[in-house]
Amino acid sequence: MSGPRWLIAPAVLGLALIVLPLIALIAKLDWTSVPAAILSPEALSALTLSLITAAAATVVCIVLGVPLALLIARTTSRAAGVLRAVVTLPLVLPPLVGGIALLFLLGRTGLVGASLDAVGVRIPFTTGAVVIAQSFVAMPFLVIAVEGAFRTAGVRYEQVAATLGASRWTTFRRVTLPLVGPSLVAGIVLCFARALGEFGATALFAGNQEGVTRTMPLAIYTAFNGGGIGQDTAIALSLLLVVVAVLVLLAMRSWREDVGL
Repeated sequence: MSGPRWLIAPAVLGLALIVLPLIALIAKLDWTSVPAAILSPEALSALTLSLITAAAATVVCIVLGVPLALLIARTTSRAAGVLRAVVTLPLVLPPLVGGIALLFLLGRTGLVGASLDAVGVRIPFTTGAVVIAQSFVAMPFLVIAVEGAFRTAGVRYEQVAATLGASRWTTFRRVTLPLVGPSLVAGIVLCFARALGEFGATALFAGNQEGVTRTMPLAIYTAFNGGGIGQDTAIALSLLLVVVAVLVLLAMRSWREDVGL
C-alpha cells in the first residue's frame, strides 16, 4: 500500500461501516423460515410489483434519458454544466422531497395534476405513480453514464456518416449508439438497481397499497412497523434486495472486464 501506514486503520473502519451491518442482517435471519417468508403471497406480490415497475421505470429512463444525455453532451459547456447540475439534483435531494415535489406537480391540486384531474386522470397512489417516482430517482444514473460516453466519443464519426449520405436517425442508430453501448448498458443496470430499491419518493407519491404500490422496500418498512407481512419476511426481503444489488454490480463488473473497459 502506498501512503502512510496509519491510513490503514480508517480504511478498515470504513470497510467495517459498510460490511458489518450486512453481516448483522445475515446473522439475524432465521434461515429455516426463508423459503416460506419469500414465497408468501405478500412477499411475492411485493417482489413481482417491484420487478415490473423497476423494469418499466428503466424503459422510461432509456427513452427520455438517452436523448437528454446526448443534448447535454452536444451543447455548449456553460449550458451543459447547468443541465448536468439539474439532472443530478435527484441524487442529492432527500427522496421524501422528491415525493413531495411529484405530488405538487401531479397531485389533484398540483401544477399539472389539476388539469389532469379535470379530465378524470389521477396519477398519485397508482402503480403508474410508482414508475414515475422510480424514474425520477433513477434517471440521473443513466444520464451521467451515457453523457460522458457521448462527450468522449465526439462527433467525428457522425460527421463522416453524414458525408456518406446517412440520415441523422441512421447515424444515431448505426454509429452513435454503438459507440456508447458499454456505457449505456452500465447505465441501464445501475438505473434498474436504483429503481428496484426506491422507497422515499414512492411512499409519498404512490402510497403503500398492497398489490398496487407496495414494492419490496415498502413491504419491508410495513413489516417493521407492525403491519402487513411478518418481520422474518421483511428480513428475508432485505437480504434478497442486497443479493440482487450485489449480483447486478458483479454482472456489470464482469461484463465491463469482458469488453475491455
